[in-house]
Amino acid sequence: MPRETTTRNGSSPGSGESTAALILAEAGVEEDPEYYKDFPSDLSREVLTVPQLIQAAWLANDADFFASIFTPDGSLLIQDEELPDREAIHAFMAAGFRGPLRGAHVKGWPLAMRFLAPDVALVVTQGGIVMPGEDAVAPEREIRAVWVIVRRSGRWHLMSHQSSPIRG
Repeated sequence: MPRETTTRNGSSPGSGESTAALILAEAGVEEDPEYYKDFPSDLSREVLTVPQLIQAAWLANDADFFASIFTPDGSLLIQDEELPDREAIHAFMAAGFRGPLRGAHVKGWPLAMRFLAPDVALVVTQGGIVMPGEDAVAPEREIRAVWVIVRRSGRWHLMSHQSSPIRG
């Protein structure tokens, strides 16, 4: 059964559960309320489901899930690779999950968020890749990332992601 991997805009349902919680539940992802600690508004929480979905896709090593979070024309700058669209992103991640990234996942948290327009958010996160057998991000794999997250047809998608290593 395919997972829904993009977020939707809408009012909170009558159950009292937040839209962010429902978005994640639809994708089979457990919500981590701590992830939002500095960004408690409902809209911010909706936007921040996108990085959480990316983390879940990495944890599952699922290139289909990962690529589906992006807009069709979305881009990903990862390592030294500039991937200009969803198809290239899928191919890169599928090869990675079969090869050197097999069993790896990412972990991160939001540092900053700014709405550039009602349907465009810029998010900065810190985190990195956790390799198999490790339980935390090693210092040499720490990164900061910039995410451009857009709402199209009422749903939030990843338009662009760029990460840079932190080497202190």
